Amino acid sequence: MDAKVSLPSLNKPSGTSLLILLAVLLFLLAIAFAQVTGQFPAGSFKMLFPLGICAALAAALGYAIVPLLRSLKAGQIIQEDGPQTHLKKAGTPTMGGIFFVPVAVVVAVVWSGFNREAIAVSCVTLAHLAIGWYDDWQILRQRSNKGISPRMKLTLQISIAVLFCLWALWTQPATITNLVFPGNLILPLGLLFWPLAGFSMVAESNATNLTDGVDGLAAGTSAVAFLGLAALAAPTSIALAIFCVCMSGGCLGFVVHNHNPAKVFMGDTGSLALGGALAAVAILTNNLWGLLIVSGIFLLESLSVIAQVSYYKATKGPDGKGKRLLKMAPIHHHLELSGWSETQIVGAFYLINAGLSLLAVFIA
Repeated sequence: MDAKVSLPSLNKPSGTSLLILLAVLLFLLAIAFAQVTGQFPAGSFKMLFPLGICAALAAALGYAIVPLLRSLKAGQIIQEDGPQTHLKKAGTPTMGGIFFVPVAVVVAVVWSGFNREAIAVSCVTLAHLAIGWYDDWQILRQRSNKGISPRMKLTLQISIAVLFCLWALWTQPATITNLVFPGNLILPLGLLFWPLAGFSMVAESNATNLTDGVDGLAAGTSAVAFLGLAALAAPTSIALAIFCVCMSGGCLGFVVHNHNPAKVFMGDTGSLALGGALAAVAILTNNLWGLLIVSGIFLLESLSVIAQVSYYKATKGPDGKGKRLLKMAPIHHHLELSGWSETQIVGAFYLINAGLSLLAVFIA
């Protein structure tokens, strides 16, 4: 008999309380980052101001866009093989990334003084948004949970990664091909850096996509990850730090409409864009190691899927059926089927990602 897991410190919090938790975490992280970098208190306000503006704009725009998406019947198609409790979410508007991501991008480009690197990363973000939107649109058009083929999606993601890496190869200093670790440990990779960079972009965009399966989860953990990456990027590029802060604010504004029970989902439109943006910033600021830490939740979600598929194939018998390592993958679905509520999962993951972001900054 499966025992239900209870979290006394997170006793099934409401969606509103999770939104407040996320806002408090971002505030405390901004102060902590400014303290570590020796810019407290002015540095924390420099971080919080564009974050707050993007959050307010995204939240306000959502009150207009969400009803519009509903009127256009852009309702989510729920997978029948997913948790049965999710079937009630069918019809919830999707493609929410279409409003909060562009808000963050526009504010970031303007706030950074139209910095070349901020524009390049913004183009990568919007290109991933376009792939996600096309996938979401195909799902809605076909009225099934299958959009564009995985091969086509992967081809488009690789194409963006190749174009971005070529741009960086010709415009960035030669030191960009170095892997820089804490303690000023430098590992020069030369041309071998670019396959790693391309893989990071594709893997990160797919990892955030996998995380988008519970109300408020992908947006909230991304908000924390972006703020953590902003602190890591600041010594190398203030413009890209500003970009990250704006994306964090955009995610926070989206959670206003996406917390449980969600009024809108970000869809692939938002999740692919968030992952592409995180990876692009990490590449340009020599922070691939930091990306691995601040996006630890996304890594966990991806590994849970890989482990589930690998174990199923390894244990496949003569009947063609294998055993499952988890009750369902990604791991947030496993926790749901183990008795955790959606809000417990989201609250726990917020706290874990905040801890990982702090860890990355203190190590740096």
